[in-house]
Amino acid sequence: MNKRIFGVVGLAIGLAGCGTPDSPEARVRAVIAAAEQAAEARDVSAVMELVSPDYADADGRQAAELSRYLRGYFIANQSIHLLTRVDSLEFPARDVAELEVTVAMVGREAEAESAWDLAADVHSFRLTLMEKDGDWRVTRADRPAGGR
Repeated sequence: MNKRIFGVVGLAIGLAGCGTPDSPEARVRAVIAAAEQAAEARDVSAVMELVSPDYADADGRQAAELSRYLRGYFIANQSIHLLTRVDSLEFPARDVAELEVTVAMVGREAEAESAWDLAADVHSFRLTLMEKDGDWRVTRADRPAGGR
């Protein structure tokens, strides 16, 4: 699986809401929850609604390429179950969120509840979300130096 995409679509599992309902953290976490549902439902359109048209990654991929990849990936994988752990969430600016996440993909739904030790693939990502016109969207997904 393309590791960048894995991070984008997998970002949403296992995040509990924090802060007040209208806080930037709560709003970012709501985006993450929506990404979880969209990825596991294999809904390309719903995932892409959470990705900025200005998306780019270190491999030079942009939003249109991400969308095409997701279509193929969802066709090839009829069952998607993700585990995600947010290792850090910071706001370096009022409209910018930076997250470090660990994402695992498991083969069966029962394992997806909490079985990190049974995960088939585990990867770390650094994600950037930006708020524009009241919506938070993923603008970047990269692998940390030395990350899996």
